[in-house]
Amino acid sequence: MIRSRGARIGLRLAMALGLGVIYIPLFVVLVSSFNVDRSFSWPPTRLTGHWWSITWDNAGVRSALWTSVKAGLGATSIALVLGTMVAFAVQRYKFFGRDTISLLVILPIALPGIITGIALNNAFRTVLAPFGVEMGMFTVIVGHATFCVVTVYNNVLARLRRMGLNVEEASADLGADTFQTFRYVTFPLLRSALLAGGLLSFALSFDEIIVTTFTAGAGVQTLPIWIFNNLFRPNQAPIVNVVAAALIVLSVVPIYLAQRISGDDARVI
Repeated sequence: MIRSRGARIGLRLAMALGLGVIYIPLFVVLVSSFNVDRSFSWPPTRLTGHWWSITWDNAGVRSALWTSVKAGLGATSIALVLGTMVAFAVQRYKFFGRDTISLLVILPIALPGIITGIALNNAFRTVLAPFGVEMGMFTVIVGHATFCVVTVYNNVLARLRRMGLNVEEASADLGADTFQTFRYVTFPLLRSALLAGGLLSFALSFDEIIVTTFTAGAGVQTLPIWIFNNLFRPNQAPIVNVVAAALIVLSVVPIYLAQRISGDDARVI
């Protein structure tokens, strides 16, 4: 308990400064998306919603958006399966190297993105290229799944630790077999953790640019890649602002939902 008035004021100022560093640039992007000028001039002389309607009619933006959605859904699907299986193995069984496996699963999200991207690029060219598999959507999805697995793994592992084995043992005592116990007991208790992990995984994949740069082929362009490629084109400045603003909103929604789901479920359990 902090009783010093000076300490409380200092902490509040530090909090305000931290939030300002994070959210003021995002606010500038949002306002700039309504700027009537074609440049990145600040402050805006007048606001308009004209660029938003133009952006939606842009075929390149729609194509990049759909590519990001497909990559996010694919990576999230892989992460849900692999992350859940590894979490069950680590939590429910004791075996040699269990802690090492847990570390190896978490490590990709801690590594710099450029290191992960270079490693994946070399691996794909060495392993997949001889079989005729070129860089494309498949390699992007696999690349994104390497760090999306972590969010699912952490969520499921935390839920399994809170659940314990009592309810599953009670189900077995009542005559339920393994699959019935999983269907009627384990899965309903894990459902919100899986949903939260999936939402976070999709948000991570949707925003990823570094790993995508090293794993995408010539014909694959996600929304972050489209923004980067058009950032310094004068005629595209208003559209880039709108896409960046929309990307901020689209990224906040799944993270907010995941936080609400995890928080509500923690209070129930």
